[in-house]
Amino acid sequence: MRLDKFICQSTNLTRTLAKREIARSNVKIDGEVVRKADYKVTADMDVWFGGRSLSQRPPRYIMMHKPLDVICSTVDEEHPSVMNLIEADKREELHIAGRLDVDTTGLVLITDDGKWSHRVTSPKRACNKRYRVQLAEAIAPTAVADFAAGIHLRSEDKPCLPAKLEILSEQEVLLTIQEGKYHQVKRMFASQGNSVVGLHREQIGDIVLDPALELGEWRYLTDKEAASI
Repeated sequence: MRLDKFICQSTNLTRTLAKREIARSNVKIDGEVVRKADYKVTADMDVWFGGRSLSQRPPRYIMMHKPLDVICSTVDEEHPSVMNLIEADKREELHIAGRLDVDTTGLVLITDDGKWSHRVTSPKRACNKRYRVQLAEAIAPTAVADFAAGIHLRSEDKPCLPAKLEILSEQEVLLTIQEGKYHQVKRMFASQGNSVVGLHREQIGDIVLDPALELGEWRYLTDKEAASI
């Protein structure tokens, strides 16, 4: 982590003020003055500022049960942001790892660890996401095979990666996908001549939405959950 960012996370200073204090020789690492804002700080280093040692805050990993009519954005737009539901120090440093549409409920992961969120969202990581889907019409008999073969979406050059479709009833299914294309789940069923009337994300990778969380509630991930990504 950059020294200026480390100081911001460990104090109430802005990035500009942190850089100023570093340039004024007011920061020491392991007893030596460091004047480079981009100096890389590691966990074993002892950083001193303002007459005290600054402890490096560990990354934060959060699961939320997203309700309807809130958006996965860091700021309010037409609808309120999910970030408004979180009461945490330095909330502005958190970001969403894998968004949901405004009309979709379920599991949302939030963190301040950029590398971790990349592992959640990168198509190369093949991180499975499982959705419970309510459909307007009865599911087609060929749908399981079609989804397993890879649905070709309109305006896309390549078909989607193979997806697992489990039929619970004529109009309710579980769908597991590896990607996160724009409105992907809705577009996949639209290609089948059907439409989604209810969408809920239950799982990302090995992390399952905690059934104890009511809509709008959140909690920190356990160490085991965070390490599973």
